[in-house]
Amino acid sequence: MSDEVLQAISAALRLDVDESAYLHRIARRPRPCAQETSSTDMPVGLRYLLDSFVMTPALVVGRHTQIIGWNRLAVAVFGDFAALPHERRTLSHLLFTEPHLRELLGTGWDQAALAHVAHLRVLLGRYRGHTELTAHIENMQELSPDFARMCAEHPVAQVRNRTYALHHPVVGELTLHGELIALPDAPSCCGLDLFAAEPGSASEQALRELGNP
Repeated sequence: MSDEVLQAISAALRLDVDESAYLHRIARRPRPCAQETSSTDMPVGLRYLLDSFVMTPALVVGRHTQIIGWNRLAVAVFGDFAALPHERRTLSHLLFTEPHLRELLGTGWDQAALAHVAHLRVLLGRYRGHTELTAHIENMQELSPDFARMCAEHPVAQVRNRTYALHHPVVGELTLHGELIALPDAPSCCGLDLFAAEPGSASEQALRELGNP
């Protein structure tokens, strides 16, 4: 199908930029999808970079939202990733099966969860033929009725910048601004997820307290 036809369909359906990009991807023959390497193969420079963010909670996320790497402040804010079973150490599992993260997000959980499901569909278009990603989505649909319900709505939106109003059990109210930075040259990684507080704010002071217990 030509670009002109796909563009006409996008216009007729009033698709936004992310939805149109998804349509273009699924309408074409998928490119061979390189398989991920294991999490232990995360580039050492990326590990050093994570540890250098002393005032920024940081995660390295894989193609099916598995949490490949994290720094100390991310643990202080979001919980102990190392304590999770390896097969459940994903953003999907955290959002949909871990009560503490739902409590942390409070009334913002629904928006964050739906945005996550929408981003998974973007990844599904980007990494077509990636068996682990497909299996992950199918597993989450069986595991969580909320995930299955949101997935049935077919949302499509790439995660970019977003703001979380968290209710942290130690420091109280905590507003963080998230940015997902793509890592196209890292075979095992999809992105570097960074969270920052407004300079001079109470949230910045709260991060400082969490970073220096």
